[in-house]
Amino acid sequence: MYDRNQPHNALPMLPPGDVEDDPQILKKLVLASRALAAVNATIQRIPNPLMLINTIALQEARTSTEIENIFTTEDELYKAVSDTAKEDRTNIATKEVLRYREALWAGYQHLTEKGEIDIGLIIRVFQQIKNTTSELRPPQAVVVIKRGESEFRAGETIYTPPRGKDIIESLMKNLTEYLNDDIKYPTDPLLKMCIAHYQFEAIHPFQDGNGRTGRVLNLLYLVNKNLLSQPALYLSQHIIKHKEDYYTNLAAVTQRGAWKDWIIYMLDAVEKTALYTSALINDILNQMAETFTHGKNHIKWYNKELNETLYSQPYIKPKTIGDVIGKTSRTTVIKYMDELVKAKILVQKRDGKEIYYLNEDLIRILER
Repeated sequence: MYDRNQPHNALPMLPPGDVEDDPQILKKLVLASRALAAVNATIQRIPNPLMLINTIALQEARTSTEIENIFTTEDELYKAVSDTAKEDRTNIATKEVLRYREALWAGYQHLTEKGEIDIGLIIRVFQQIKNTTSELRPPQAVVVIKRGESEFRAGETIYTPPRGKDIIESLMKNLTEYLNDDIKYPTDPLLKMCIAHYQFEAIHPFQDGNGRTGRVLNLLYLVNKNLLSQPALYLSQHIIKHKEDYYTNLAAVTQRGAWKDWIIYMLDAVEKTALYTSALINDILNQMAETFTHGKNHIKWYNKELNETLYSQPYIKPKTIGDVIGKTSRTTVIKYMDELVKAKILVQKRDGKEIYYLNEDLIRILER
């Protein structure tokens, strides 16, 4: 019998029991798959997909850290992204968000090199998120998940993950084999993502940072299976809006093996997130087109590369623009920046001695 106060060493290996033939799951799977295909097509319309690093991926990073009760303002975040040289002066919460974003792209690079979700990738993502050299938690580490101070019955044990010699290693080996071996485990990849996300959180392989690591893995797995061309799905937004349901459904799988509700919850998250992300990217693309036309009509040196740069991040430093237009003199670059402000393409903002230039059209879309 399951006891939340004891290590859950009886956590079953994957795959779970028969969940693939349930009519409700299959219906939801079709809707989620269709929405995911649509958002992927939208992502591929972006002229430079890597611009999503500082737009969709940055919002995903901020929201994912909020799930762990780590909060930063958009203003601090945008300033930090635009001026990496001053990262040492960035507040702790903002650094946590930036590390999540960097973990996402470190994992993406690892995936490009190795071609699969392996233990090395998972550890690399975790280490980047937590800024540590630690690996899987050791067998003697007493890790217990408790209710937060602000919750009802604060301090009460919610779950005790597996613990002991070779137990975590064995469970993680099974998890990565399940994700990578489509011959032995021929489950639809979107269903696999839902199932594997629960399993990862239940294994809780690290002493901290498991939630964020697991959410990065969701996106990387979708990329690995060619369901996304870039890890740009704003999935954490749905989770934080329905945080109580997320944890309730996780617990139900552990306590009763209630896979159906969990899978439907996750597929619904994918569907709604994909629809939202598609709309978000379309709004950015439409605004980019309008800004380009406006810029060409008002500034003779305005071009496509500059326009794309202005939509690569919400806050722009003069040096960034100087690099694009091939100007090194600060005085000259500031004159060009003044033209962008005069044309109302950018807005100037002073923060102490620093001057930032804001793309308010992009900010409005990202923060709606």
